[in-house]
Amino acid sequence: MDDLRTLPRPEDPGDALAAVVALRRMADQLEQRAVGHALKQGWSWSQIAEALGVSKQAAHKRLSGIDFNNLI
Repeated sequence: MDDLRTLPRPEDPGDALAAVVALRRMADQLEQRAVGHALKQGWSWSQIAEALGVSKQAAHKRLSGIDFNNLI
């Protein structure tokens, strides 16, 4: 699933749930790349957390172990 204009209808649970999985993966990839760029531009974990709407600890715990150099 690469096109958000063709999301399946919730009445078709198999396709709709598969789309949920694909969207989560896409969101995770976008988040990781954006965090990598933010860190490269000098953003603090506090700034990143605020932009993501989570605590600094939550952002750092979820994202700090990622090798951002391979994503950018």
